[in-house]
Amino acid sequence: MLLRLVYLAATHAFALLRLLPMGEREKEVEILVLRHQLLVLQRQVGRPVFTDVDRAVLAGLLHHLPGERLRRLLLLVRPDTILRWHRDLLRRRHAAACVPKRRGRPPTVRSIRALVLRLARENPSWGYRRIHGELAALGIKVAASTVWEILREHGIPPAPERNSTTWADFLRSQAEALLACDLFEARTLTGARLYVFAVIEHASRRVRVMGATPHPTADWIVQLGRNLVMDLEEAGSKARFLIRDRDSKFTAAFDTLLADAGLQVVTTGIRVPRMNSIMERWIQTCRRELLDRTLIWDQRHLRHVLREFETFYNQHRPHRSLGQAAPLRPRPEPVTVPARIRRLPVRRRDRLGGTLREYRHAS
Repeated sequence: MLLRLVYLAATHAFALLRLLPMGEREKEVEILVLRHQLLVLQRQVGRPVFTDVDRAVLAGLLHHLPGERLRRLLLLVRPDTILRWHRDLLRRRHAAACVPKRRGRPPTVRSIRALVLRLARENPSWGYRRIHGELAALGIKVAASTVWEILREHGIPPAPERNSTTWADFLRSQAEALLACDLFEARTLTGARLYVFAVIEHASRRVRVMGATPHPTADWIVQLGRNLVMDLEEAGSKARFLIRDRDSKFTAAFDTLLADAGLQVVTTGIRVPRMNSIMERWIQTCRRELLDRTLIWDQRHLRHVLREFETFYNQHRPHRSLGQAAPLRPRPEPVTVPARIRRLPVRRRDRLGGTLREYRHAS
């Protein structure tokens, strides 16, 4: 708007210079011509649209004329509108010159706000008074009401609501002591159903495929439980809890067997698969990366492909929760690649005919 106003002012200044050498008769003739053109435009245009710059220019040029003289002019708008534009122009100019200074308490330093949010995030049981006290102990002078305002602006609820432990928080804090198990279904080429029993460790993400059968009975589940206990003892596992769903195949004998081995069974809620989310996620990965891309012939073939996938998953496949390391293989040290080498000697190893692929540096 400012650039357009400067442009119009320069244009009108040059137009005024052009009028200086003209005689009175020539000016009167030009005025009559312009008035007639204006009448022609008024007959063709219903309601013209004025921009803020147009209003400012007309108000600045015509406000010196008396009201009676202004009303005799041939204008696209009423004279009262021109006068109102001039009053609005003066009002805005006066308001801009009288902007009041900012009052009240100065804004809180950004680093202090970040520290308040950090204390609230790391200590769910602390209210705004407790956070205010910790800031005072650090020598940071800030009002308690300011701490409350910062928490409210960022949607952080009061301490009693934040102090409640969610199921996700419980799983993260107890990951070292948690196991999860589940049964899932696989189909053969003939349409027969086979049921697979798998167990996963929350902390290391190591998976154990315990067995597969077309008829998952309670005795079969108990036997797999014995095999699981022996595997955990051999590996020196520190697991203390096993999460399972409420499937009727998990009988009291299965829970008693695990309790004797020092494992407490935790059952999920009814129709709440998120309470066993890590196990459900692994089943989804197994389906997407293996079962949906493999034609299963029979039970023996299913056991073979699951054994291969278990080895691939535990010893090679990277996991984001482990920093892109595998459950049984730490992430290797970064390799320094010289700039002159154009091709890295990396070899591929195929599993299950290329369904699973591993890449390693050539020795």
